[in-house]
Amino acid sequence: MRLRHWFYLVGTPALITAFFLVPWQRVWGLTHSRLRAPASVAERVKHYGDAARARLLPQFARVAVAYPPRAVTLVGLKAEKRLEVWVSADGIKFQLLTSYPIRAASGVPGPKLREGDRQVPEGLYRIESLNPNSRFHLALRVNYPNDFDRKQARAEGRAQLGGDIMIHGSDVSIGCLAMGDAAAEDLFVLAAETGIKHVSVILAPMDFRVRELPPDIKTLPAWAAELYAAIRKELARLQPGALSR
Repeated sequence: MRLRHWFYLVGTPALITAFFLVPWQRVWGLTHSRLRAPASVAERVKHYGDAARARLLPQFARVAVAYPPRAVTLVGLKAEKRLEVWVSADGIKFQLLTSYPIRAASGVPGPKLREGDRQVPEGLYRIESLNPNSRFHLALRVNYPNDFDRKQARAEGRAQLGGDIMIHGSDVSIGCLAMGDAAAEDLFVLAAETGIKHVSVILAPMDFRVRELPPDIKTLPAWAAELYAAIRKELARLQPGALSR
């Protein structure tokens, strides 16, 4: 009986105090956010479009390309930690619109080979979908593994190549490119309004237009030479006055 009386005298006030100390507004906000229906791409574009266009349109005016462009090429340079945005009015001549710092990207020079290797892929890719409900704000999904990746994996007997490679917001990433939220909004809106079938992606270990890999890298697969030749060819077309087909 004494223990029960002690609980009533001491425990009840403690519980009441704890109840009022709980940040219920925050708890409700987290719960409510999880219960809300997922947003669509169109809803995200409507929500973020004005701010993204306010940042993008002066750049389009500078290069004299109408918005939205006919085609977009995103160039992710791992060593430089930079993502370039190239745009074209006709699908042939591309001009550098702007570039963004890559806030986070794990791994070292070299292509992605398997799930869990923490590598950002290297190669010529497409944007296969947009994720308006990403845990990292907004995301553009890269079509890794592509046909080239699968071909090399079959030849080497590799399985479980991994996937879910994104260009997304926030500043943390494992195998993806984290661009920060404002840049992710720009890229998401630009890709949505251009049309993802008109967006290509080049992911390179470094900018082959200005430098080459150091000779002491010994972990590259034999087929990396073929891959890098294809990347060099595409990068060579993305220079002032150059034509890209």
